[in-house]
Amino acid sequence: MASGLSLARLIQLACELCGTYAQQDCGPAVRREVALSSAAKLRAFVEAAPRVNGRAKALRALDYVVEGAASPTETVLTLLLCLPYRLGGYGIERPQLNYQVNVTNRQRKLADRGYCECDLCWPGSRLAVEYDSALYHLDPERQESDARRRATLVSLGFTVLTVSRMQVMDSGSFNQLARQIANLTGKRLRYVDPGFTRVHLALREELFQGMGGSE
Repeated sequence: MASGLSLARLIQLACELCGTYAQQDCGPAVRREVALSSAAKLRAFVEAAPRVNGRAKALRALDYVVEGAASPTETVLTLLLCLPYRLGGYGIERPQLNYQVNVTNRQRKLADRGYCECDLCWPGSRLAVEYDSALYHLDPERQESDARRRATLVSLGFTVLTVSRMQVMDSGSFNQLARQIANLTGKRLRYVDPGFTRVHLALREELFQGMGGSE
């Protein structure tokens, strides 16, 4: 695939292989129980094929793979935030995807569950970013559970940002979101416009094409 895909699309594909979702030709992505591979396994495979066309690009793509995404949008959100400026991202530290925050016995009075799972989490910054998917979050019981989970995270000292699909798709709203996350994680944004904006918009277009109609 490296010989035919752009670097951005190749990174996106590798993230899917290392995530718990599978994109379909038509319709939304489906969930996998476990990831098909890992960044380490993919790298070992590529490194063992020294004369294969596309090897250099594949190795470069693996430098930017994030593991554990549960949806195409989680992958796109993370890549837009975390890829380096030269590739169109904001260069923010990579989060842990679908990270489990455990509730200790001492904290049980603050929580209604033993742990919380965060879509994107920066544990060191006590920051959780939750993607509010219209596909998975319209059920009233799911909405209630999500609300209680977020309240639990706040009671445990986390800042919780909820991100809608519209915020991801709109470049202006996303820029504001990236600045908020950068501030909360201690990242000082130093990109130079208009060059960065051109590269960023090109990256957005590629990644959204790679998503198709998936959530």
